[in-house]
Amino acid sequence: MHITLVDDSIPFDGYTASSRPLGGAEKGFAALAGALARRGHSVAVFNRCRWSMFIEGAQWETFEAKKPLMTDLLIALRKPELLGFIRQAKRRVLWHTGPGRLLERKSIRAIFDDLKPAVLLCSETQALDWQARGLKVALLPPALKSDFLADSDVGPEQPPRAIVTTHPAHGLSWLVDVWVDKIRPLAPAAELHIHSTSLAKMAEGGGVDDTLQDLAIKILAAKGDGIEVFRPQGDALMATAYRQSMVHLYPGHPDDSTAFTLMESQACGTPAVLRPLGAAPGRVVDGSSAYVAPDDDAFANLAALLLNNADTRANLGAEARALYQGRTWDRAAEKLETLLA
Repeated sequence: MHITLVDDSIPFDGYTASSRPLGGAEKGFAALAGALARRGHSVAVFNRCRWSMFIEGAQWETFEAKKPLMTDLLIALRKPELLGFIRQAKRRVLWHTGPGRLLERKSIRAIFDDLKPAVLLCSETQALDWQARGLKVALLPPALKSDFLADSDVGPEQPPRAIVTTHPAHGLSWLVDVWVDKIRPLAPAAELHIHSTSLAKMAEGGGVDDTLQDLAIKILAAKGDGIEVFRPQGDALMATAYRQSMVHLYPGHPDDSTAFTLMESQACGTPAVLRPLGAAPGRVVDGSSAYVAPDDDAFANLAALLLNNADTRANLGAEARALYQGRTWDRAAEKLETLLA
């Protein structure tokens, strides 16, 4: 089968996630291309990569490169407008990572009525939202790259640390308050490591977006409470950062339809404490691989429990890692073939 994947977002390719941070959707897009090629398909990828290249059996082309006249399957990432990228496609799929309301514009509805694509989603929470709007969807749970699934001798470091990878607008300000007021008093030696590109610029003496000014001031004021800011890294280094942490604190957000980094930390054997928001609860097993906290006090107490108790951390960590064993992109590609059969 000839398969074409198309994305029109940021510059990246199949090697990018190894050298620098990349969003979960983009990582999945790149990994799926290689996995489909390994299953014997002829795969072409069109996106904002800088030049033509052959990666893991898939041919990557710049967005402006000459495209094929036809394809058996066109997979468009996120943007419905890309469903018409190739005029003659036997089947079309929109692989979407956002909430269902994004399809409510008349122009988007018109595209769906015209091209009649299948819709591929990432989580049960996301699927429920779309089905409530009367849309037929298929669920392809995201898989993980080998950096997060591999065996490793790396373990938690001292002093005990919590890691947070959330978008600054998705509850980080709330988490900083809970850390300072409730968690740190229960775990006085613990550190909170915030991985954020935008906030790292601030920590390095650069400017910060106006919308993040208040949060940046709050984080700087809390430095004495063990809060440090780091730049996110490529997959191998982020996997190490997860494994060195006692707990992944995940504030969550109602519009978070994917919770990609929570999957990655679970696969690394790092238990989590999270709020019951968005897709996050569906990425863990409450009480086994993580704790879903009903309120602020419970969140703080459970976070402190994992920071202070190595045995509890180890038990939940083992369950977290077992939960994601075998969740490779090769298996996801096989699942996609089944969904589209």
